[in-house]
Amino acid sequence: MSSDQMQPSAGRPLSAGATALMLMLCLSWGFNQIAVKLVLPDVPPMLQALIRSVGALPVLLLIGWWRGVKFFARDGTLWPGLCAGIIFGVEFVLIYRGLLLTSASRAVVFLYTAPFFVALGSYSFLGERLRASQWGGLGLSFAGVALAIGVPQANVDADVLLGDLLIVAGGALWAATTLLVKATSLLKAPAEKGLGYQVAMSIPILAFAAWVSGERLTHMPGLLSVSLLSYQAFWVVGLTFLLWFALIKTYSASKLSAFTFITPLFGVVASYFVLNDTLTITFGVAALLVIAGLYLVNRPEVSGPKVVTDPNVPA
Repeated sequence: MSSDQMQPSAGRPLSAGATALMLMLCLSWGFNQIAVKLVLPDVPPMLQALIRSVGALPVLLLIGWWRGVKFFARDGTLWPGLCAGIIFGVEFVLIYRGLLLTSASRAVVFLYTAPFFVALGSYSFLGERLRASQWGGLGLSFAGVALAIGVPQANVDADVLLGDLLIVAGGALWAATTLLVKATSLLKAPAEKGLGYQVAMSIPILAFAAWVSGERLTHMPGLLSVSLLSYQAFWVVGLTFLLWFALIKTYSASKLSAFTFITPLFGVVASYFVLNDTLTITFGVAALLVIAGLYLVNRPEVSGPKVVTDPNVPA
């Protein structure tokens, strides 16, 4: 997909190609959660985030060089780009810190409050108007995610609630990055440059967070961990995030964000195949709720039939 050939349109319905791309992105991001969990015994979370940013930056530079992107051209993107980079870095600090306090199941539900923040921001700042049925669709999708993961849970203490709050804040910053791209000069910049700001700025932020947290490598990671770290860096951040921001530049931010509700469901399926977790009828019901919600969010608006008046017939 060439971002230069895309013409931004806030109200444009998702094409079949965009829908297929979003499904691929959500599948990749769903498995990414499993990859992070599998690498944790070898590499602590902040260092994982740092390593994937360090690994993704050369990928973005190479793709941009191949496509003729002028990363250092003065195009008015410096300040919004730096701002997006700070938000991007702090977002992952909050998410990974939250994961240390709350359960992964609660975290994934609260992270996917992001589409609601996007919808609110799109309404307030981008002029995107959601119909009542679309708001209902967002609610259905979120209910499906909550049902699939098994929220609510009993015995929630103050630490868990703090972790939940950090995850929600991370979701809000994810939404803020999406809205910043849509509302500033980053919209007209190549996707490689917009994401490059974020990845480059996240490196010192994540390095500082890892240092403050006292994280370090105590042994050489195994082959599986190295492979999964490469997957996170080269594929997830270097390529799928690039496609995500290219899509944001073209299609409705709220509609695209609603699609991300599928990601935790893919994560549950990946857990079944990789970690031998159990799939239940409840998960099937949850999947139907998410699909129904996505249909409501992305259903084209049906206008009433046009009345054609014959000038030869008196009114």
